[in-house]
Amino acid sequence: MNPVTAPWVRTRLRAAPGAAVALAVLVAVTACLAAAFPRALDRYTDAGLRQAVEHAPVDESGILITAQPDLDGEVAHTEESVRPERLTGLYESTLGTVEPPLVIDEKRSSYGVRATETLPSPDTWLPRPDGLPAEMLLAAPHGLADHTRLRSGRLPEVPGEEATASTAEVQAAVTEETARTLHIKVGSVVHVSGQQDLTVRVTGIVTPEEPDSPYWSVDSLLRTPSLRRTPGPMGASNPSYWVGGLLLAPEAAPALLTVTPTVRYWHLTPDPDALHSRDLDGLSSAVASLESGPGLETLHATISPFTDVTTGLDSAFTTYGELRGDIGPLIVVAASGAGTVAAVVLLMAGGLACDRRRAELALLRARGASVRGMAGRLLAETAVVAVPAGALGFGVALLALPGGGRPLPALWAAVAVTAVACLALPLRAAAAHRAVRVHDGRRDAVSPRASRRRTVAELTVVVLALGAVELLRRRGASDGAGDLVALAPVLVGVIAALVLVRLYPLPLRGLARPARRLRGAVGPLALARAGRGSASAVLPLLALLTAFTVAAFGGSVLSGVADARDRAALLSVGADGRVEAEAALPAGLPGRLGKVPGVREVTEVGLDHQARTNDGRQSLPLATVDPGDYAALAGRTDLGAFPAGELRRPDGAEGGSEDAVLPALASPTVAERFGDDTFQVRLADGSAATLRIVLVRDRTPAVYGDEFLVVDRAGLPAGAVRPNVLLLTGDDLDAGAVRRAADGAGTVQLRSQERGTYVDSPLQSGAEHIYTAAVAAGAGYAVLALLLSLASAAPERAALLARLRTMGLTRAQGRRLLVLESLPQALPAALGGVLTGWAAVRLLSPGIDLTTIAVSAPTSPAGRAELSADPWSLAVPAVAVLVLAVGVAAFQAWWTGRRGAVAELRAGDAR
Repeated sequence: MNPVTAPWVRTRLRAAPGAAVALAVLVAVTACLAAAFPRALDRYTDAGLRQAVEHAPVDESGILITAQPDLDGEVAHTEESVRPERLTGLYESTLGTVEPPLVIDEKRSSYGVRATETLPSPDTWLPRPDGLPAEMLLAAPHGLADHTRLRSGRLPEVPGEEATASTAEVQAAVTEETARTLHIKVGSVVHVSGQQDLTVRVTGIVTPEEPDSPYWSVDSLLRTPSLRRTPGPMGASNPSYWVGGLLLAPEAAPALLTVTPTVRYWHLTPDPDALHSRDLDGLSSAVASLESGPGLETLHATISPFTDVTTGLDSAFTTYGELRGDIGPLIVVAASGAGTVAAVVLLMAGGLACDRRRAELALLRARGASVRGMAGRLLAETAVVAVPAGALGFGVALLALPGGGRPLPALWAAVAVTAVACLALPLRAAAAHRAVRVHDGRRDAVSPRASRRRTVAELTVVVLALGAVELLRRRGASDGAGDLVALAPVLVGVIAALVLVRLYPLPLRGLARPARRLRGAVGPLALARAGRGSASAVLPLLALLTAFTVAAFGGSVLSGVADARDRAALLSVGADGRVEAEAALPAGLPGRLGKVPGVREVTEVGLDHQARTNDGRQSLPLATVDPGDYAALAGRTDLGAFPAGELRRPDGAEGGSEDAVLPALASPTVAERFGDDTFQVRLADGSAATLRIVLVRDRTPAVYGDEFLVVDRAGLPAGAVRPNVLLLTGDDLDAGAVRRAADGAGTVQLRSQERGTYVDSPLQSGAEHIYTAAVAAGAGYAVLALLLSLASAAPERAALLARLRTMGLTRAQGRRLLVLESLPQALPAALGGVLTGWAAVRLLSPGIDLTTIAVSAPTSPAGRAELSADPWSLAVPAVAVLVLAVGVAAFQAWWTGRRGAVAELRAGDAR
């Protein structure tokens, strides 16, 4: 056979331009989605890491290096150790000590000299709330001009010769807030008393460019003054005094040496743009090196043996790593499922092209073409279309997700898609035409016995799937569970597809014989054709059932996350809305809130957090309620539902009779403490009530916690615990309307707003978006797989209808025939998909914990968020498959009926 040449490829593309365009679109879309996944994952994970660092306290989001001045030499040597030139040199050497991948943002970092303690000022013109003198913190930071705006005056400097340890007067600047609070003006003179007295002349007032930046995190007093209290007994009215900060020129640092203990500092802030989740281990190692490793040894040798390093980055990295470790495997499960379905569709596209060209390829083999030469021609023909389409999809992914991280994983994903698309047709053709055949056998039936290779392959897949499921049940979906576990839902779908392909023709063949007794030929013919199972049905069923499993698994994950957040928000709020105050709420407030759009019910609760038991040493939250209204609320929210009659006060207990024993609802902790005995509770107003616990519930709407008591308000003295909590029931409550109705009478909490607080990391929202995209992509490819399956049988069906029309079959009967023929395949696929999805969720749920992805914390107010089957995720795909299969069959019958039999039947046609 001649080598592959361009005329062959060009001729084939011109002969079937529609097929080439369809393949190009399929490869471009699939390559785009495949390339977008790693970029989107990098974007979400990197954003989550940056947020974890940025949300850490400002004084913990950087690395603070401190060292005392050099005291092992003469005074001149000590002075030299705090001068700007020496500090700048040490700063540059410190930057070199930081190991990659940790990168320091020099613009947001700072260094300088500051006092370790505040110094009192004898100046009486400074504010003295309780007669105590104000105190000042002295600091000489570098880069003050770059981080402030000058409001008045000028920045401090050292006039004349350089400052020394004996300098008695220096210049300083103060922030605008410090000047306003402490009544400081330009030209003010502040005296501070330390080991030596120091005079500080204020030359300028500045405003921080970024008050919350790390530059000002070394000590917040340098930015904002603080009103402190002297130590004393708890609860006593201890006298207070003001503490402010004075910003000296860097050259004036030696003047602090004889006034107060000082420390040199270098505050290093990581560059947020250089923080990448893939470098988490390296980042943790770099921080550990500075804290207690080679980096710290270098700092001891360069700066001082007593150099100290403190940071909160290690804690932020650890917390983020735990969150990523919990969410990452779930993302891999979704991606592997969608990727499997996409790969099946690409293989089906190659198989469809091979079936359409069966006669052409058989003729090539009969005329002497080798398998290798034929496969090479087909590879070149496919690559001309697939490679540019794959490159286009990769480019679109890069443009759609700019700055999405590393391009290499996205490139490999696009290359993998392109390779599968290029190899599907050649490999399928090589397998189908290994031997030269003159006549093909029947294409709508399979041999009664499967080959040994197929049996071994299926058993291998079954063993792998069972092992993955068992491993996931035992170890959970964690990083240590391995890649096999990520494929467990896919393997469950694979098992179901293989079993269904083997089993579903059997009952159809059994029904074909009794169906012959029916009147008419449509029913028996449809059953007979449907019962002729074909090996080509494996891939469509594999795509459908895998998509079913992924949709059920992904939909159940999303549903479980939403339910967990709803439950956690409900436990925190107690209802759809909550208005609470420390004192009693206005009497007309329930009526105003009841008129707010969306509010259906308003339940009043009197909550006493200071109720004490008879020993007077322990307080318990006591909720006083109307049993009927509160029982209805507990039933609606499923928070400790109870029969209202058991909580009502007994007869004769009106108005708080101390002799009467009131029934109480308690938490298990309180019930275990008091048992069935009566006990007395002292209320905040001094009155007492005798209670007996008759109901025990884990939760209750009014109180969030493990300890609570609930009693009938009517059994307490009038006004003992007036309503200070209003629990609102309704739909789509408007926060603004509720707050306007409350008019500042109490704090307002809404369940919807509380629910939004549980999503505080881009990693959480990113995982949800990826899951949603995976389910949507899997569903789309499953529909495409079904269409490809129907398209592969379309020519043969069209020819069958044409023949039957020549025998008297009407158009209506033709439509019924195709619909009935499609139902025995679509219905088992739909039912099998429902059962497969349900089984996959049931089997894998013990190893899946959705708590972290739901509330971004190891624990949730609602407890462990478990994975459970979502009915909609099971039902909607099944109905869609049935509707699509029946619709396509009906459309094909209608379209074929419009064409004449002559157009479908040709002499010598083997269909």
